[in-house]
Amino acid sequence: MKTKSTKLSVWLLALCALVCTANAAEKTDKKKKTAEVTFAVSLFCDNCKAKIERHIAWEKGVKDLNVNLEKKQVTVKYDPSKTTEAVLKKAIEALEYTCEKIDGTPKPAPGIKKTK
Repeated sequence: MKTKSTKLSVWLLALCALVCTANAAEKTDKKKKTAEVTFAVSLFCDNCKAKIERHIAWEKGVKDLNVNLEKKQVTVKYDPSKTTEAVLKKAIEALEYTCEKIDGTPKPAPGIKKTK
């Protein structure tokens, strides 16, 4: 009788470990499905910032949104299976702002002259 309960305990422990491993792998896959893009946007005031936050945060696939008024940048973390950079750019432009993707190098916001 003791042998059967020991074997059962071992099988239950192995099953539990398998389920936990599968859940951890699923959580890892969900994290991989997030992309990030930063746009230079023609923001001028707190109302501009609030308008972007109100509208873009509700776009399909948006996971996180950071609007930096001082740098005139909008950073969006999103699920690439649900939206694209082009869709996000169009959503910002639909709010009547100029918008350009930043490719990792600092650029001035659209409409801002670069000083020499």
